[in-house]
Amino acid sequence: MNICKKATLALFSVVLSFSVFALNLDQAMDLLSQAKAQGIVGEQADGYLGVVKNEGNASEIAQLINQARKEQYQKVSAESNVPLNEVEKKAGSKAQEKTPAGQYIKRQGQWLKK
Repeated sequence: MNICKKATLALFSVVLSFSVFALNLDQAMDLLSQAKAQGIVGEQADGYLGVVKNEGNASEIAQLINQARKEQYQKVSAESNVPLNEVEKKAGSKAQEKTPAGQYIKRQGQWLKK
């Protein structure tokens, strides 16, 4: 086997191994409570999750859930004729209010333990 074929095969194997470890939205939702309790993700005022500590799957959990949240916010915005940024801010405010003590919220650019 020539070097080019070996390199292509090796690269393909690496790509496949990453996809095995990738989370889907359902898995991210299942891990969210644990990630919040561990203090690695928290609620931001803009209605989205933020990464408090970049450990484990924190970034991937936040990204997947934020994508789903954005889709939902866009739907609410369109149906209610309310600007998207207002829907996001309202959702962020509610999420931060509901955040239990000991978990993180982001206020004025700083992560605070509630």
